[in-house]
Amino acid sequence: MSKVIQLFRLIRIHPLLWIVIALSIVTAHFQEICLLFAIIFIHEMGHAAAASFFSWRIQKITLLPFGGVAEMDEHGNRPLIEEAIVVLAGPLQHVWMLAAAYGCFILHLVPEDLFQLFIDYNFMILLFNLFPIWPLDGGKLIFLLLSLRISFSEAHRLTLTISGISLCLFAFVIIIFAPTHINVWIIIAFLIFSLYHEWKHRRFIFMRFLMERYYGNKSSLRLLRPIQANEQELVIDVLEKFQRGCKHPIIVKDGGREKGTLDENELLHAYFKENRLNDKLSDLLFSY
Repeated sequence: MSKVIQLFRLIRIHPLLWIVIALSIVTAHFQEICLLFAIIFIHEMGHAAAASFFSWRIQKITLLPFGGVAEMDEHGNRPLIEEAIVVLAGPLQHVWMLAAAYGCFILHLVPEDLFQLFIDYNFMILLFNLFPIWPLDGGKLIFLLLSLRISFSEAHRLTLTISGISLCLFAFVIIIFAPTHINVWIIIAFLIFSLYHEWKHRRFIFMRFLMERYYGNKSSLRLLRPIQANEQELVIDVLEKFQRGCKHPIIVKDGGREKGTLDENELLHAYFKENRLNDKLSDLLFSY
């Protein structure tokens, strides 16, 4: 019960949402706006409840005029299965909401027009959130899938590239079929800003990933995935190869011959504690 109360204390309502609510009252669309944001609220609480179950650090749950977002203070070092569950916990809420709405309709607790409106909103929000665009759930799932095979920095960069292409295609479809739909253009503008912000700060996000890996809890890193590197490679170039959910022994080679092995913590310690930003792996071999 205390966790539930804590989640409700994290809820924030964006000031613009109050304006939207006021306009809905004036235009006699208050019921529709309440229904829409009830679905969005339950969706975001699904993410937050799953994150709370895994003891994630939740910053806040914000309801926006065109959606919602549950912000987590996590930086890519949780087990991938945990992250997948947290991401999917939002879309899964639409399944039981659909079943509950159908039950209420069968029992004649809600009129047919309200039931149909709920169905439309429910599918609209579910499908939109599964678009492969960051920071929607579909974009986060793309990031997780890519992280299974490639490094954090490469997966993050490729996710944002795919998101940009997908957003352009989505905007092109809107231009053709619904060019005057202002609400959709507001959402597109928000997604463009989110992508720009994420791209602009991608280096900072990568550094946060490395710092939490160095200073944080490493107990979840159970999969060993060695990285083979030449002794002339820079420390930062090897750190760029780090993947989510894997611990990396660094096998240092020279001309195909193994010269030694470094633990990933030795690289992180050299980079963050000793400020050896331009050192090569060969320098670390002699140090450690």
